[in-house]
Amino acid sequence: MTTVTILSGGAAQGLVRSLAETFKAQTGFGIGGEFGAVGLMAGKLRAGTPADLVILTQALLAKLAEETLVAPSSITDVGRVETALAVRNRDPKVTVKTETDLRDVLRSADAIYVPDTKASTAGQHVTKVLDQLGIAYEVASRLKIFPNGATAMRELANSTATRPIGCTQATEIIATDGIVLSGSLPPGCELVTMYTAGVTVRAAHPKEAAALIALLTDADHRELRQSAGFAG
Repeated sequence: MTTVTILSGGAAQGLVRSLAETFKAQTGFGIGGEFGAVGLMAGKLRAGTPADLVILTQALLAKLAEETLVAPSSITDVGRVETALAVRNRDPKVTVKTETDLRDVLRSADAIYVPDTKASTAGQHVTKVLDQLGIAYEVASRLKIFPNGATAMRELANSTATRPIGCTQATEIIATDGIVLSGSLPPGCELVTMYTAGVTVRAAHPKEAAALIALLTDADHRELRQSAGFAG
C-alpha cells in the first residue's frame, strides 16, 4: 500500500492513528513515518529525510517555511496541547494547584519520567520548571529521560518505582495504556503549545498530504481532537 509519510511531534501520534482508517477509506493511502521530539523531527527534515507532511510546533513550522522546506500556504493549526502530569492507573492522582504543590509532588516522587530534555517541547519545559522551583539538582538522579514522551509514558506505566510520576504532553498521556492524566501544571509553570501541520515542498504525495491535514483539522472531528488532548 502506498503511504503518506509524516515527521511529527509525539503529541499528534494518538490523533493521527485514530484517523488512519478513515484516511485509508478516503484516499486508499496508509500513513507512515516517525513520531518523536519535535527538534529531532525538524532536524530530520532539514537533513533530507523524505516526508510528505510535518506536524510540529507552530514556531517550528514557521521556521521551516522560512527555510523553504514547508509550503506556507499549506500550514494549518491542529490544536493546543498542554504539558501535564501523569500517574500509573493504580496510583492516586496528585493535585497541584500552586508552585509549592508541584515542588512537593516532585520532591516526593522516587522516579520522574520525562521526554528528551533538549529536543522535545515538554522535556525542555520540565528542565525550565525544575530550575524555577529550585530543585533541579535535588531531583536530577530521579529523572528518567527517554527519546520522546510516548516512550517515557510507556516506561512510567511499567515502572516498579514506589511513587513515580510523569510529565509530558497531555495527548501522549491520554494515548498510553496503564497511566492516567493526573492534572495540569499550576499557574506560573504551565505550558500550552500550538501544534501545526504543513505539506513539505519535496512531498511525493502533496495532494494526499493536504487531504490528511484537512482530515486532522476538520470541524467534524473537533470532539475527537478534544478526546485526544487537543484544545481550540
